[in-house]
Amino acid sequence: MKKETLIDNNFAPDFHYPVYFTENVFDHSSDLLCNVFNRLDEGRRHRVVAYVDSGLAAAQPSLVNDIREYAHTHAASFELATEPIIFPGGAAAKNEITLIKDIIFTLGNLHIDRQSFVLAIGGGSMLDAVGFGASILHRGVRLVRMPTTVLAQSDGGVGVKTGIDHHGQKNFLGTFAPPFAVINDIAMLSTLPKRERIAGLAEIAKVAIIRDSSLFTFLEENYEKLVAGEPDALRVAVERGAALHLHQITKGGDPFELGSARPLDFGHWAGHRLEILSGHAINQGEGVGVGMALDTIYAQLAGILDAKDSERIVSLIKKLQLPVYLPELERTRNDGTLELLAGLENFREHLGGLLCVTLPTEIGKTIEVNSMDESLIQKAIVKAREYK
Repeated sequence: MKKETLIDNNFAPDFHYPVYFTENVFDHSSDLLCNVFNRLDEGRRHRVVAYVDSGLAAAQPSLVNDIREYAHTHAASFELATEPIIFPGGAAAKNEITLIKDIIFTLGNLHIDRQSFVLAIGGGSMLDAVGFGASILHRGVRLVRMPTTVLAQSDGGVGVKTGIDHHGQKNFLGTFAPPFAVINDIAMLSTLPKRERIAGLAEIAKVAIIRDSSLFTFLEENYEKLVAGEPDALRVAVERGAALHLHQITKGGDPFELGSARPLDFGHWAGHRLEILSGHAINQGEGVGVGMALDTIYAQLAGILDAKDSERIVSLIKKLQLPVYLPELERTRNDGTLELLAGLENFREHLGGLLCVTLPTEIGKTIEVNSMDESLIQKAIVKAREYK
């Protein structure tokens, strides 16, 4: 019998994608988008399929024509392989698997290859769905993301994940697929509804709570401007939030989440479960707002976080006009157990087997815990109800 043999392999691919901040990217005088398509100096005209979020197209009726005219003006750099495609935005984008099939068939029928581009313009849910479709065609087509919400520009739209909801769980299907580039056009935020703008502030508050006390102070001092959508304050918050997210992804040591720690998912185990329990009546930011408040109060009750910092965190969430309590927190099953607690099991499964929940120890610092006390969760829910 032959002895065992081994060919051991270890390699680290080098991923590079720029994240740009600009205004009015489709202005004819701007070369930014052309430069993005040409950043590898391949010296050829690129084929591009543009997907546009339906909500954005409705809010900015001239956008589709602006894309057409920009492509016509810069025809030497790229061509649209077809007319810009309107794609559902919001929860609808992430909850219908047939949309992914539509993407695959459309791109396939257009003979899009691995060196062509998909340009996705829209909110986080739409970017997740289109990105998922692009990542499984030919094992990955070049994707340029153009996030158009506060949440997407500061969080999901600048990261390396794609996905859709399925099997009753958030992001049950998805891939890790770094984009070719990201373009954050701050002017795109001008038509964003107030509710969606506020939802995005939740993710900026999240990274401030876990990583940057100075950003937290900025949010405290400028919350009125941010809620009102004042452009200068919003740009500062979005850029700083995006930079913190990118630092965690690129320098945190686990960009593809092979381990169990998920600091960027602070508040998400409860937040994602609340989205499902509400039938998506609440959005991600609102769920995360409640989830952050719950985990903050829990950390205080567990003796991990002092009362002063706990009060500041919950107060900021409320100042940003995010909820800190929802009735779904107290919904029970027939056996009397909280429906919310299924979120811990879903989160554990998503992490890969070991539960790892991020809790604040002070503003800007955290620890990871591997279990949550159900009785303390129930007490935290009661306290959250008193805060609302």
